[in-house]
Amino acid sequence: MPQTIETDRLLLSAPKLSEVPALFSFLGNKVAMKHTHCDASLKECRRRIAVHEWRRRHDGFAPWTVRIKQTRVLIGWGGLYDDPFDPGWGIELAYYFDPSAWGNGYATELCHAALEFSDQRLELEKVSAFAPPDNSASNALLKKMGFEYERFVIEMERNLYTRRRQA
Repeated sequence: MPQTIETDRLLLSAPKLSEVPALFSFLGNKVAMKHTHCDASLKECRRRIAVHEWRRRHDGFAPWTVRIKQTRVLIGWGGLYDDPFDPGWGIELAYYFDPSAWGNGYATELCHAALEFSDQRLELEKVSAFAPPDNSASNALLKKMGFEYERFVIEMERNLYTRRRQA
């Protein structure tokens, strides 16, 4: 995998442990993470990032840090992963952003890059994604990205979406 993937406005790269405090500023923020898992401590966030990076070495992919290309400011974390903390769902797409970055289309840009990586480099046949029913922005984004609603997963209180590989 290349060191950094560039989109029109973003830089996507493997996180460094030195970036964990910046990642924790939103991954540990209950408002930012109201629809998903919120890290309770810097230590928990560091562990999450480290485990995903181990998976990157094993699988060839894991969530990236998301930076604004022009300023290099870290605004998010996301991409493809096979969740080591809740296994069995296959390869998923997820995205987490600092609230200051919401509403600017960055999640769309990240999703495009991740799905292109999935289709062209990894040649994955299927990618899944989850969104709580009350997160209308994520549900709409997943549909826009070509994901199809599969079912509501009661134990997770999330909608499950899947997307087949695009030629």
